[in-house]
Amino acid sequence: MNLFDSTFDPALDLKLERVVPVSPDLVWKAWTDPEHMVHWFVPKPWKCVSVELDLRPGGTFHSVMQSPEGETFENPGCYLLIEEGKQLVFTDALLPGFRPSSEPFMTASVSVDAHPDGTKYTAIAKHTSEAKRQEHEEMGFHDGWSTVLDQLVEYIQSL
Repeated sequence: MNLFDSTFDPALDLKLERVVPVSPDLVWKAWTDPEHMVHWFVPKPWKCVSVELDLRPGGTFHSVMQSPEGETFENPGCYLLIEEGKQLVFTDALLPGFRPSSEPFMTASVSVDAHPDGTKYTAIAKHTSEAKRQEHEEMGFHDGWSTVLDQLVEYIQSL
């Protein structure tokens, strides 16, 4: 049982769930190797210019996005849970070493499960309030996270 998914609250949380035609091992590798992640992690025409990962509870999950105009955006956070080959839980509410963040936005989970057609992929973003959830949805959660998943699959298939 996925505890993160079992506490899903539609008033506060957003979910993307799809089956994709690539293996869970490759999806996991794409999510846990910075060399792979920079190729697919943000919706084009944006770019992911760097990723730093320390795959352990309290370890860093940090990416830098770049807009088409060249402006960069830091996204610091840390891992809360790593279930090898199955699930990553990370947050921007805490920084590496579980140091509190001054501007929390969400806690997220990505789960990968074997499926006859490839991988059942589940991404959940949890928010502190209905207003934050709505803000994330209006920013394009469903389109953005779906586009990123398409880019991840395309990247894996190009290897």
